[in-house]
Amino acid sequence: MTNNLNIAEWIIVGILSFTLFVFLVLGIILLVKLIKLTKQAKKVVETSQSIADKVDDVADNIKDMTSIGGIARGYFAEYIGKKFFHRKKRRRDDDE
Repeated sequence: MTNNLNIAEWIIVGILSFTLFVFLVLGIILLVKLIKLTKQAKKVVETSQSIADKVDDVADNIKDMTSIGGIARGYFAEYIGKKFFHRKKRRRDDDE
């Protein structure tokens, strides 16, 4: 038995094979672009995590510097020291 395809069948096979080839090439290109995109996204995430850590450290430093609790504690320690213990001045570390 011989395989005799007529013209219409050859055209259909040609169109389907060309379409499959195009989708295969486009899929490979898309996969390569997606891999590059995930690498760039990983860099962005690492950079943003580093920035978030630095911002958190800065926020902690600012919170420590502007803490009203520390100011109030120092003020009341001076006030209580003067009123109850009759201290004139608090000793400082600079005297050493």
